[in-house]
Amino acid sequence: MKPADISLLHTLGTPAISPDGAHAVVAVSRPDLEADEYHAGLWLVAADGSGAPRRLTAGQNDSEPVYSPDGAWLAFVRGGKGAKPQLHVMPTAGGEPWRVTDQPLGVSQICWSPDSTRVAFVARVPEEGRYGETEPGKERPRRITTLRYRVDNIGFVLDRRAHVFVTDPFAAAGGTAEATRITEGDADHGGVAWSPDGTLLAFAAARHDGGDAVLVNDVWVCAPDGSGLRQVTGTNLAVAAPRFAPDGRTLCFLGADAGENRRTLVASHLGLWSVPLDGSREPVRLTDAERLQVTGAPVPTPEGVLCAVENRGAVDLLLVPYGGGEPEAVVEGRRQVTGFAHAKGTTVAAVSDPLSGGELVAVRDGKETTLTAFASGLDVLPLEEIVTTAPDGYPVHGWLVRPEGEGPHPVLLMIHGGPFAQYGWTVFDEAQVYAGAGYAVVMGNPRGSSGYGQEHGRAIKGDVGRRSAVDLLALLDEALTRDDLDGSRAGVLGGSHGGFMTTWLAAHHGDRFKAAISERAVNAIDSFHGSSDIGWSFAFDLYGEPEGWAEQSPLTHADRIEMPFLIIHSEHDWRCPVEQAQRLFVKLRLRGVETEMLLVPGEGHEMSRTGLPSHRVARFETILDWWGRHL
Repeated sequence: MKPADISLLHTLGTPAISPDGAHAVVAVSRPDLEADEYHAGLWLVAADGSGAPRRLTAGQNDSEPVYSPDGAWLAFVRGGKGAKPQLHVMPTAGGEPWRVTDQPLGVSQICWSPDSTRVAFVARVPEEGRYGETEPGKERPRRITTLRYRVDNIGFVLDRRAHVFVTDPFAAAGGTAEATRITEGDADHGGVAWSPDGTLLAFAAARHDGGDAVLVNDVWVCAPDGSGLRQVTGTNLAVAAPRFAPDGRTLCFLGADAGENRRTLVASHLGLWSVPLDGSREPVRLTDAERLQVTGAPVPTPEGVLCAVENRGAVDLLLVPYGGGEPEAVVEGRRQVTGFAHAKGTTVAAVSDPLSGGELVAVRDGKETTLTAFASGLDVLPLEEIVTTAPDGYPVHGWLVRPEGEGPHPVLLMIHGGPFAQYGWTVFDEAQVYAGAGYAVVMGNPRGSSGYGQEHGRAIKGDVGRRSAVDLLALLDEALTRDDLDGSRAGVLGGSHGGFMTTWLAAHHGDRFKAAISERAVNAIDSFHGSSDIGWSFAFDLYGEPEGWAEQSPLTHADRIEMPFLIIHSEHDWRCPVEQAQRLFVKLRLRGVETEMLLVPGEGHEMSRTGLPSHRVARFETILDWWGRHL
């Protein structure tokens, strides 16, 4: 794989399934290097595996498909060419889609009413005079009175709150339809869902006093006109994605325990919960708090609740009983489920694996059928599993991607962000590009990662660098037992928390590496605490009390770094603001260390994954140039 080959890698969105279980629709997205943007289209496929997938829409960027309950209509979101994504509807029997909404900042999270006559959605509502009405540099100053006033990759949110709307899509004859806003107030609302009888909408929001200073929120319900607003949960969990069970009397939702101070969420497993709509009892957790980290919105079915869980680099799809108990595996193995839907006994799931960026599978009566074959045209290098132990006997799990040829190959230790995240069983463009250029890539999930239990994730709290380094070096040592790897030509790289660990390892274990690349890193915890969009809570949660921050900050130890050091950062990164890069750059340059900084304009923290295709390619070319010069 070459840097420009990112245009061959596709990504599948969350699929939709027709009410009769006969068909599925999924959005397929790819980077377009010539246009320097992303294109996505909707594809239709038979759920029994008969026939080839068929392109359903011709828009530049179509996503989020949802069937109407009567099966006659398909709603989706269309954007592209700088246009804000708007709700569109088309007949499933054939015909052109029409635009329904004209929201100034676009729409998302669309869902049909049970009688197929209305669509609810979420849209950000800008304050008057902002976001398009006035040039950005000429807007009036923002008066900030809350801690949670901006979010990386979104921007300021205090002056464009997300609210729930309801519209009649069939009233849009010759133009857009009027939409009724059903939520008010200074809070973001999301995860909207209809009750089975159509009399209620559920959503999540932090509407309580002091909601900006904690990480908890609540499930709320109201009538479709906004009346009868009622709180369902007790402001003691961080909640998301409420969904009604088929009986209409129970709400299922995702939730995590934020601790006694309601700000402690690092390595706190997101679980599946249920609560009776009438408030007759407190919410009950349906998934095991220690073992299972749930990811993605749940899908209630008559038999139980479908939810995806992380599992040692995989993401499995489980069916969780409403009464709790051991879940049943629906889709599992060395792959990752990225989205799913269910109807009439058929489950469809988007899955990625070590050979494909995404395919659609269907499961019925325990039998799995592959529905699509979106071939990338890439000759993907295989993942080789690594299992070893740290010096204290703790098990460590990871992977090796080796280049073709006999070697000996130079080696890259690549470290993921989070830290509560996981590498795993899927095609990863970074590993493929580096291995394609001749470098053996070692990557894994040391203590602090997700997918191995809650305690595995919490093990590094308060001493992040030292405790993570033990497992990372154990993975590297295990990989270097292969004869075709050259440990004398090793580099270390990573982003976000991975950038933190890159700087830490370069300072504390510099004898192991010849060069380093740190990207979008936390280097100084004290300034991260005040400047990051999440730092006000995250810094205490992960690194402990402030008196220990200096010792844990990689910047404190940067005077030990002697190896060539490349820093990559985005100008608009609000998760790890750019001063984190600048402070390290200045410190190393003043000491005479060979140091360069790649500063990317217009991008946020997610640049390497969702940035402009041209920026992603330029980043890869810079990285390969750096390794070529130093390894």
